[in-house]
Amino acid sequence: MTVLKQPNPGKQIEININGVMYERFPVQTPLIHKGDDFNQILKAELQEHVKDGDIILVAESVIAISQGRVFKFDEIKYGFWAKTLSRFVTRTPHGIGLGTPQTMQLAINEVGATRILFSAIVSAMLKPFGIKGVFYILAGEKARSIDGPTENTIPPFNTYASLMPKNPEKFAKRLQEDLLPTKVKVIVIDANDLGVNIMGEKDKNWIKLAKYLASDNPLGQSSESTPALLCRKKD
Repeated sequence: MTVLKQPNPGKQIEININGVMYERFPVQTPLIHKGDDFNQILKAELQEHVKDGDIILVAESVIAISQGRVFKFDEIKYGFWAKTLSRFVTRTPHGIGLGTPQTMQLAINEVGATRILFSAIVSAMLKPFGIKGVFYILAGEKARSIDGPTENTIPPFNTYASLMPKNPEKFAKRLQEDLLPTKVKVIVIDANDLGVNIMGEKDKNWIKLAKYLASDNPLGQSSESTPALLCRKKD
């Protein structure tokens, strides 16, 4: 594993955030599998490079992989409600979301059939009035965070669907503590070329800063294998 001094292809090391320059160094790791202690893998490299005030962004999808919260897409067994409800989910440029029986079944397993059905009914009632996005709001973060297979993910996980990692705030806190006495901030993110979602962080200022730092999706989860980003203010 390596803290790289050059950005991923098409990205930049430096970013200007409200007049403050930050440097962002991709952290390259080996392929992470179920059961790997991803926290300790990151610590092993970062402890030699971090400085007080650094911010570490970590991709939620790799945390989910290490926790075993990924499933081979064509092996997911789904039922009647998953097959039926998935037909009414609009697929967007963000991905398939819950627009397949497989991912819808994962949502039902995560938050319960009652909540999914309620969300679907309310969404259907409001759709004639031009009100969109209600289903995902009511279904909640766990359902919204389910990802289907994407070609940009490193194999073999480009054929897997994934859930939101368990306790992202706990993961972040543990890594912060493991890197003591150096004082850093760890934030778990879900980023793509269309937007950034912050997981497990409640402070609005940190959420805002993390979204700026990851706004151009500088992490790489395909052949780059850089699921973390070491960020610091430029001297």
